[in-house]
Amino acid sequence: MKTVDPLIATFSIVARDPETGDLAVATASKFLAVGAYVPTARAGVGAIASQSHVNTTYGERTLKLLQEGKSPEDIAREFEATDDEYGLRQFGIVSADGSSFTHTGPGCHAWAGGVNGPDFAAQGNILTGPDVVDALVDTMNNSDLPFPERLVAALQAAEDKGGDRRGRQSAALLVVGENKGYGGLTDRWIDLRVDDHPDPIPELKRILELHRLFLDNPADEPRDLSGADIAWLQQVLEREGYLEAEAAEAGTWNDATEQALKGLYGVENLEQRWVDGPRIDPVAWTRLQNVFGGD
Repeated sequence: MKTVDPLIATFSIVARDPETGDLAVATASKFLAVGAYVPTARAGVGAIASQSHVNTTYGERTLKLLQEGKSPEDIAREFEATDDEYGLRQFGIVSADGSSFTHTGPGCHAWAGGVNGPDFAAQGNILTGPDVVDALVDTMNNSDLPFPERLVAALQAAEDKGGDRRGRQSAALLVVGENKGYGGLTDRWIDLRVDDHPDPIPELKRILELHRLFLDNPADEPRDLSGADIAWLQQVLEREGYLEAEAAEAGTWNDATEQALKGLYGVENLEQRWVDGPRIDPVAWTRLQNVFGGD
């Protein structure tokens, strides 16, 4: 018996950051857990958004073919030759060198279409109109935001133009870069999914901000801690049960203060922002003051 391919009404943008080579897919849909099906990416290889009557094999096949030296257009021709339902598919591909391709089959439900150029491919189906895709491209090409934030802003601009004409449900952001994963151990830098939410793109933006806080490595120069800063931290550490009052002289940094602060960092999920004292990451400092009532 023939199975029915899932119909994922989606708008998406696949992109490469020309400054860093990072690759990404941002997508939103009136479909449960769009991030589980549409985006696939590998650092140094390429990225694809596969949607509409989605063929879930396209993702890994694309990465394999890119590694074999095929171009995004070559891959599209191979899919066309091997997939009897190619006319129902929609996808966008960007390779590690910035070449791109977008395909919208004639069987995709209106409005459906896509645009591609150097470092991007934008596409969507069951949209309110072509200005949804135009908004993706305009924001991606003209915003000064950092790469991940620009992708989410592109989704919001597309949503503001009408987005998926069936409504809203899920959104996702996948960004890969060499050794940018947690602890520098993988290339999967940002992998965020809002699977079911009445307003998924603002929620995606919110959790991206949390990712930046908790999981990004420090980018700013550490702040030197003054005696007053150290005294405030010691008061917090004593109040929260990490530091014995007699273990440190107020306003003076010592090993007991450092070990106590490490314990607090662990509970507050700030480990990625640790620097040895008497210095502190400025973002971590602001977070601690906001949580524990600093001036």
